[in-house]
Amino acid sequence: MPPRKRPRPNSTAMKMVGEMVAAARLAKGLTQRALALEVPLDIETLASIEQGRRVLMPDVAERMDRILGLPGMLTVAANKMPEVDSIPPWAEEYMERELEALALSWYDTLTVPGLLQTEEYARSVLGCRVPYHGEDWIELQTARRIKRQAILRRPAPPTLSFVIWEAALRDRIGGDAVHREQVRHLRACADRPGIALQVLPLGITAHAGLNGPFILLETPEHQHLAYSETQRGSVLVRDPNEVSILTQKYAMLRSQALNFDETKGLLDRLLGER
Repeated sequence: MPPRKRPRPNSTAMKMVGEMVAAARLAKGLTQRALALEVPLDIETLASIEQGRRVLMPDVAERMDRILGLPGMLTVAANKMPEVDSIPPWAEEYMERELEALALSWYDTLTVPGLLQTEEYARSVLGCRVPYHGEDWIELQTARRIKRQAILRRPAPPTLSFVIWEAALRDRIGGDAVHREQVRHLRACADRPGIALQVLPLGITAHAGLNGPFILLETPEHQHLAYSETQRGSVLVRDPNEVSILTQKYAMLRSQALNFDETKGLLDRLLGER
């Protein structure tokens, strides 16, 4: 049986450790070549470490600490290097902002927004990840996703607006029972005060959200941010100009979507109640 591979440390931590090495080297007045000769280490390997493309091994970290006059900092970093991050820093910052948000405007295309997902639907969505992440990861992420929904039960919850592309409601992720429970939950959410739920229907002739899903957020300090996820990453947007563009897109999407009553009617039809 071949030996089991150690999971690759997360790239964010590798980049952070690499920048620590580079900063300490520069503070000591050493070039990459000079440090590589003292360690000793191939200069290409050192360059890869500093760029966050190669793991800093503990024995190399110990030698670097001695050469750079550091009190074991790189050794600790190398030995405590985490495995794959379950939540990258930019997503973690968004979630911290989400907890205290005054308002959230959420456009989603292929799945129901996380704040409106049932537990079984969330588990099914996470189970679709490729490559498959395993049951432990799925359960951990499902629990985290459901825990985020606590903001809906705040004494003064945020003002919430959701625009969901109809395709997300037509797919039967998790099977018929999971799908029906999720649609029923959405129908209940549509009647809750403080939640504006609209469906962007299939078959429209103009569509302001073709570039994918995004979230707009207003902080207690009235700062306006945006958050967007892609296939292989995500970004927290702070630039006012970029946030303004997404705000304009969201306003157009709301005008293109079904109104509140029409949305409730569609959900009722999906449930077979009309």
